[in-house]
Amino acid sequence: MHEAVLGLRRNWAVHALLIVGALSFVIPFYWMIGTSLKGGAELFETPPTWFPRSLEFGNYPEAWNTVPFPRYFANTIFVAVSIVLGVVVTSGLSAFAFAFFRFRGREGIFNGFLSTMMVPEPVYIISSYVLLYHLPGGGRDGWIDDYSALIVPWLAHVFSIFLLRQHFLSFPRDLVDAAVIDGCSPVRFLFVIVLPLSKAALTTVCLFTFINTWNSFLWPLVVTNSDTIRPIQVGLAYFAQEQGTEHGLMMAAAVFSIAPLLVAYFFAQKQIIASLTHTGLKG
Repeated sequence: MHEAVLGLRRNWAVHALLIVGALSFVIPFYWMIGTSLKGGAELFETPPTWFPRSLEFGNYPEAWNTVPFPRYFANTIFVAVSIVLGVVVTSGLSAFAFAFFRFRGREGIFNGFLSTMMVPEPVYIISSYVLLYHLPGGGRDGWIDDYSALIVPWLAHVFSIFLLRQHFLSFPRDLVDAAVIDGCSPVRFLFVIVLPLSKAALTTVCLFTFINTWNSFLWPLVVTNSDTIRPIQVGLAYFAQEQGTEHGLMMAAAVFSIAPLLVAYFFAQKQIIASLTHTGLKG
């Protein structure tokens, strides 16, 4: 009886923590939507109102027409899809090599890759800009203000390599030995056996890469000069100007800018949970 009471209390504590965590995520979304529906005077009232007194749906078409959002959406989708395809190829091949091949310095090279994750983007952004500026094949300023600058530097992603490697290491060794005995080449083993069994992990890599690219702001802001190739996050910065921030329009623009991410996560959440459940930390 005592153990049952302790178990019930533990369950209540866990559920209470989950509810607090859920509210910490839901409240900012609600505040964003509520602010996007407020009028100009109501935005600056003290204390702030949680429920808009009058719904200003006109903020959405006004925000959409203020800046070229269709162009921003098209640029972001093109860049994100290109990076996702590149990351899947490079991460899949790299993770396969680190998981199944035995060569000298393998662990050292892999740990060296992981160490780059600790370097923040502002540290290397200047040197990267200079490098892209002097690369041939672009315009007058090299690759600056070109799609190549937005795509090529991010075609390899260390976290995706790590995630896929950990997933590949969960494969039973007997499966590998059986494929070798049957005369399966490494390339055929990768495409016929490994990748079809890694759909959940690949879906997670695709979704995380897509979200990171969609939310990227600092790098596109630095390497783009014109609206023709700018992504959507840079477009949102238009509403924060020296004259003041247009909070209602910015929140309205933020709502329809994150809508694709919510839809993508809604359809891929089962694959993400399956991937994180089976990947583990082996190796």
